[in-house]
Amino acid sequence: MSDTSPVSLLCWDVVGAAAVDGSVLERAFVDAIATQGVVTGTAAYVKAMVQFDRTRGCAPADVIHSLFPEDKIRAQAAILAFERSFPAAIDRFGALPRPGANDALAKLAAAGVKVCLMSCLSRPALSLIMERLAWWHRGDLVLCADDVARGFPWPDLMLTAVLRLGIGDVRDVAAVTAGESGVVAARRAGARQVIGVPSDVHDGRRLRRAGATHLLTDLGELPDLIASAG
Repeated sequence: MSDTSPVSLLCWDVVGAAAVDGSVLERAFVDAIATQGVVTGTAAYVKAMVQFDRTRGCAPADVIHSLFPEDKIRAQAAILAFERSFPAAIDRFGALPRPGANDALAKLAAAGVKVCLMSCLSRPALSLIMERLAWWHRGDLVLCADDVARGFPWPDLMLTAVLRLGIGDVRDVAAVTAGESGVVAARRAGARQVIGVPSDVHDGRRLRRAGATHLLTDLGELPDLIASAG
């Protein structure tokens, strides 16, 4: 990677694109809705899991609210249960950086690219991941769902990063994400490059349909891709 890059800011969606697979979120989600009687073998459970799959990458609180639109008390109880279940899910499934992620972050910093590590998780949940990864020093800014009015697929997280880090033009921004909602958010924010990281959950075709401009399976190649932005 050259010493300078046409991209000034990279918005990096921590969940999926860097670490933590869908098993962690799914396990915590299943445990949370079970507290409200939505359990395996019921029609409500099937409906809830379909909704979970469709909205992967969105704020868990928003997904849960959508399941109980007429009952805020049940929704809030399920959200609190998710927050309690998440650490146990992390303990079970782990939180490790994807191969090449640490090297990519180091190269981006050396090239002068600012990095915002972001997630639609709550501050406690994201903080737990950051601690497990030892990533607090890896980014210029860390943003979570608690920092904005709307999470993915809205552009609020990325636009907040632009404002807080003093980026002059959204076209100087690139984004890397493993979810459709993150891709949509980046497109809405006006990012120059929207880099999708395919997974078992969201394959390349799904990310392309959402609007990804590039697909990347090896995060070690990310700095060179960012440097090539025209």
